[in-house]
Amino acid sequence: MPDPRRHAAEGGRRTGALLLALLAPPALAATLALGASALVTAFLRGVVIPPSRRSEDTRVLDVRPDAREIVLAAGPETTVRGGFSLWFDGGRGHARVGRILATGAGRVVRELETVDRGRLHAGARGRVNGWLFLSPRQTRIPFTAEQVPTQYGPAPAWLFPGGDGATWAVHVHGRATHREETLRGVPVLHRAGLTSLVISYRNDGDAPSSPDGRYGLGDTEWRDVDAAIRFAQERGARSVVLVGWSMGGAIALQTVLRSPRRHLIAGLVLDSPVVDWHETLRGQARLRRIPPVIAALALTAMQSPLSTALTGQSAVVPLADLDLVSRADELTTPVLLLHSADDDFVPSGPSEALAAARPDLVELVLVDGARHTRIWNDDPDRWERAVEGWLRRRSLSGSGSSARR
Repeated sequence: MPDPRRHAAEGGRRTGALLLALLAPPALAATLALGASALVTAFLRGVVIPPSRRSEDTRVLDVRPDAREIVLAAGPETTVRGGFSLWFDGGRGHARVGRILATGAGRVVRELETVDRGRLHAGARGRVNGWLFLSPRQTRIPFTAEQVPTQYGPAPAWLFPGGDGATWAVHVHGRATHREETLRGVPVLHRAGLTSLVISYRNDGDAPSSPDGRYGLGDTEWRDVDAAIRFAQERGARSVVLVGWSMGGAIALQTVLRSPRRHLIAGLVLDSPVVDWHETLRGQARLRRIPPVIAALALTAMQSPLSTALTGQSAVVPLADLDLVSRADELTTPVLLLHSADDDFVPSGPSEALAAARPDLVELVLVDGARHTRIWNDDPDRWERAVEGWLRRRSLSGSGSSARR
């Protein structure tokens, strides 16, 4: 005779299983949707909101001041050929790190050139970037501090007079960094006879912020570069070369397409530039191990009215308008691109595609082994030879340069 309690228990289990089968898909779908939405929002906000703090993922294993050596945990950032800046103690400390002396057992011994700020010790954690120059004084070129009038107020800048003052270089830094990033490029432009204006722009922490406090990825920042061109023109510049690094390259490209003073722009020198944000953001998603489907959703959301609610931006970023590969036929200004095939932060593919689309105007210097915006660090002589040669070929050196007529 069947046991009624066992039958009831089995019936309960079957009923529970049936309910789970019926209810789980909607619940699971809702959970997955919430998770995907959170990932999309976090990704988008990380792109357009200036960071308030930086992760310190480089470990200092030993410091040998007498030998002028530092031992770091080996990794992609610490085993590069060229020198770099090491920021530690929450950005309050800074050291300039030089060439590799030895490697092995998960560590790299490098030359410790200087400790400019703070107390560097074994066990410290830090972050790496390519600045090297912390101050315009370190260029050893006379300069003045200036204020460039912009849409939201005066933006600090450094002015390095050069040549006869007829041709100016306007240096534009990248996303989540400051104008010190571009100081590496000033000496070669100075030797070539150009005056250099190293600018700040909205939401970079130096210039006045926009009302929304968000990056426009070039769609808004170009107005501050246009203001810098006006500043140069009012002080005697007859032509301008834009020198852009990373997102500064995207800003420079938007300037040359949209500025009412674009007739003054005689050329662009772009290091590791963002030429196509679609490809760049997909690459950054891969770098952060974000699933491709989430990256695709994020790119779709960024171009919809939904993005303003997710990110706090005042307007949608028109990624298609910022794609210079698809707009290559609109270019009328000579461009020098410097990019590394090993740049995993801003992949070189769009730069290569732009050079292939416009060989009449775009010259590409493609290198191997350098990290993002570290081509100068990897081989300063190569970087400067490329820039000097291009300026000479385009008749942009010294007093003989002129803008497009």
